[in-house]
Amino acid sequence: MECEFPSVNSNNEEIIEIFKNTKTIAIAGLSPNEEKASNRVAKYLKNAGFKIVPIYPKEDEILGEKVYRSLEEIPFKIDMVDIFRKPDAIAAVVDAAIKRGDIDTVWTQLGLVNNEAAAKAKEAGMKVVQNKCTKIEHAANF
Repeated sequence: MECEFPSVNSNNEEIIEIFKNTKTIAIAGLSPNEEKASNRVAKYLKNAGFKIVPIYPKEDEILGEKVYRSLEEIPFKIDMVDIFRKPDAIAAVVDAAIKRGDIDTVWTQLGLVNNEAAAKAKEAGMKVVQNKCTKIEHAANF
C-alpha cells in the first residue's frame, strides 16, 4: 500500500476534547518489547492515568494488563482504539470498532493512514485521528 495523506483527521481542539473524554484505550498491536514505540506509548498513557487494554496475538500480560487477541474479546467499554498496525490491517480494526458500537475514537499512529477506513469510522459516528502519536499529542496539550 502506498503512503496516503490523511483526508480525514481531527484538529487540535478536537484532539484535546478526545483526551478529556477518554478513560480506556485499547492498543491494537501493543508489543511486549520495551524498545518498540507501541510499548513506550502505552507505558506513557498508563502513567498519565488512562486504562490501557493491550491487543496482541501472543502474551497473557503486557505492562501489567491482561492481553486480548481482538477488540471483540474485550468485555467492557472502550473509549479509543489506538492502532499500531500496518495500513492494510487498519480496516479490519476499524470494522471491529464499528461492530462493537461503543468506541468513540479511532486513532492511527505516526506514519499510519487509511483514508477509506477513516471515512467509514467517521460515517459510523466516531472521531478519527490519523498519523499522530497519542503520547506526543497528550504531552503537548496536558
